[in-house]
Order: sequence, then C-alpha cells, then structure tokens
Amino acid sequence: MVSINQLKTLALLALLSGLIVLAGYLLVGNEQGLYYGLAFAALGSFGSWYYSDQAALSAFQAKPTPREQAPALFDRIATLCDRAGIPMPTLYVVPSESPNAFATGRDPDHAAIALTEGILNLLPPEELEAVVAHELTHIRNRDTLTQAVAGTLAGSITYVGRILTLGALYFPVSRTGRRSNNPIALLFLLVIAPLCAGLIRMAISRTREYAADAGAAEITGNPLALAQALETLELMKDKAPMHGNPAFAPLFIVNPLSPEGLMKLFLTHPSTEDRIKRLQALAEEIKTQQDKAQATA
Repeated sequence: MVSINQLKTLALLALLSGLIVLAGYLLVGNEQGLYYGLAFAALGSFGSWYYSDQAALSAFQAKPTPREQAPALFDRIATLCDRAGIPMPTLYVVPSESPNAFATGRDPDHAAIALTEGILNLLPPEELEAVVAHELTHIRNRDTLTQAVAGTLAGSITYVGRILTLGALYFPVSRTGRRSNNPIALLFLLVIAPLCAGLIRMAISRTREYAADAGAAEITGNPLALAQALETLELMKDKAPMHGNPAFAPLFIVNPLSPEGLMKLFLTHPSTEDRIKRLQALAEEIKTQQDKAQATA
C-alpha cells in the first residue's frame, strides 16, 4: 500500500521533472524543447541511479570496513537487516570526527551504509542501532535512489539551464527558428527554475526523513533511542563540523551544515526538535498499545 509520504515524494519528483521539460520548452521556443527536457531528465535520472553510491562515498573518502575489523557492529547490523527484511549493506567508515551517518546505493542489493568515526565513538550501542535502523529504512524505502535522482534533476536545471541560456543570449534565433531571447524565459531559466528546483528537492528530503524515523522506531521498537541519538548529534555537529560537498547533505541523518538567513529555506532536514517530538509521541503510542495488550491478556 502506498503511503502518504510516498505519494508526496512522487508528486514532488514529478514537479521537478516537469520543471526540466518546461525549461527546455522556454529555452528552445517550440515543442522540440520538450524533447530536450525529457532527454535531460531521463539521462540524469539514469546516471544518478547507477553512480550515486560511488559519488557520495568518494566525496567523503569513506573506506570499506571488513567484518573482522568490527565483528560486533556487523552482528548488530545483520540483526537489524533481518528485522527490516533487506540484505546486509556494505559498511563504510568515514574518517571524520563529526558524528553522522548516511546510506547510499541504487537499490537494497547494491546499498552501503557509511558511519563516521565520530558517531562510532560517541553513541552508546542502543542509540547507534537506532541510527543504523534509520539508514536501513532509507535503503528499504529506496530513498537513496530518490535523493540521487532529485539531486541530479535539480542540478541539471541549474547547470544546463545556465549554459544553454548563455547560448541564447549570445546566439539568439527568432521565434520562427529554434531559440528566443525572451527576457521572461531567460529569467525563469536563470533564477526561478533553479530556485524552485532547490525548494522541491529539499521538500523531498524532509519528507523522507520523517518516514525513515518512523521506520527506525518500527525496526528497533524503541523510538526514544533514536530521539536521544538525534538530540546528541544535533548538539555535537557544530562542535565537530563535517567538510564536504553540500550537495550530499540530504543523505545524512542530521544536516551537517548550518544554513543561516535565507538559506534556511533550503534546509535538507526537518527540525531536529520536531523529529524528536514525533518520536516521543510514537513512543507514547507504542506504550499505550502495550498496556492495552497486557490488560486484555
């Protein structure tokens, strides 16, 4: 059964793809631009589907970790994978003291989980398991693919739009030809489309984080463990910031960046306070159900 969050994600991805098609139409000035837009959307989606995992892991210099280096951690992850009903992902360690984690990969059979040295040293086992369960939910829900496609589509609008718009400015062709120097179209391609694409991408990211939090609570049966982990990670991220490509920020369990001013519009995650409140409410709901079950037993 398709959840409300999944429907929201599909709708947002459709909007993002529609922006590319519209940008192609406005740039070229006729129906041929629609085909260009569709081609960019299709090629971008395929590339992100196939190469997203290696791009993210390479960006943060993540190193694969064999089982013999961390047998206890592997056993805990294997247990969580059994509960989640997915294959064991490849485990990577990121050489950073910033406490964080992310999942990547085009599908559950080609997935990876990356944990920073900071989070491995900081969190107690119960909270670390909750973080891993959150990432496993992303894999199970194929959020890793969704984020990669959304990021690629948004990037296509920004970079391709700018390159082709410069061509339209310097080599304009009349409306009866293929291109137009319509100032409204150029404004859309240079400013409005990239801004809308960024906002849509961030909305997709926030929607998937709520779903992953709920999935972690389901897998571990302990929503408060994740709530405590999120609180700790939020407090520590500014003390040990992570440096890297901001395009990959939506992958992490907490945003490794600290946007200020207007950049808050592009927050990749819901507020940690709101996520904690939802997990606490979920814990109360679980407790109520358990109390009812005991009363009727």
